Amino acid sequence: MHKELMISGFSDEISNDFDEQLKSVAQIGMEYISLRGVDGKNIGEHTLEGIKESILPRLKKAGIKVSSIGSPIGKVEVSDEEGFEKQKKVLETLCKACKELGCSYIRVFSFYIPEGEDPNKYRETVIRKIKEFAKIAEKHQVVLLHENEKDIFGDTSARCKALFDEVNSSAFRGIFDFANFVQCGEDTKKCYDMLREYIDYIHIKDAVYTDSENVLCGTGDGKIPELLAEFINSGYKGFLTLEPHLVLFDSLKDLEIKDAQEVIKAKSDMTNYEGFKLQHDTLIGILNDIL
Repeated sequence: MHKELMISGFSDEISNDFDEQLKSVAQIGMEYISLRGVDGKNIGEHTLEGIKESILPRLKKAGIKVSSIGSPIGKVEVSDEEGFEKQKKVLETLCKACKELGCSYIRVFSFYIPEGEDPNKYRETVIRKIKEFAKIAEKHQVVLLHENEKDIFGDTSARCKALFDEVNSSAFRGIFDFANFVQCGEDTKKCYDMLREYIDYIHIKDAVYTDSENVLCGTGDGKIPELLAEFINSGYKGFLTLEPHLVLFDSLKDLEIKDAQEVIKAKSDMTNYEGFKLQHDTLIGILNDIL
């Protein structure tokens, strides 16, 4: 493993139970997780006191660190002003939590667009709101990482680029999620070429064009092996975060993925732990071939 590449993962895909998550990732040999679902609640629902008094001690005891906070920030309807104001308060809490957790990154989104409407109609609204998020992050010296999630404003490479250019903040950078681009019908190589300079974080998740199903990394249309080689050769240093989506998991209810059972075809012979470990081991194999 290259010393400047670190493997993390959304450990809530293994279990709702946080202690079980920590035990499992340690067993796999990982030192980092992306904190999203903890004891059946999204990290955005936990108080700062709860994070300090319950989550942090367990992380320390297990010897596991946090690569990013997998927040729900930006996962509200673009016109929901009340929801936006609530999310700014949650973001303040999560920025303070970053300091406690020794973490610099919070994963965010760029708002749900009404079905059937042109996302560009909401461009100025999205940019204004993301700028407000970025100001909060700047104040706390935290970096917001935008994920190219399907059905939000920034789900295509062109709209991602527009966000990065117009928000224009060092506190607002990009995640490259291979599967999400595939599920939007995008060519991941073209996405890489357009967005490489903005990317500070990578999700290891793959999918196929035919039915958008999530598949084992390197076996879909995401071009993960080729593009990881390009990332590394271009000087990428940082996290490769496992988000397998190979087996249905409890925290899916918090992710608001439409038709989850269509894109995550539960493998009856595979447990959540086995699916997560398989993704980890396959990624190690890909990296060994590259490096």
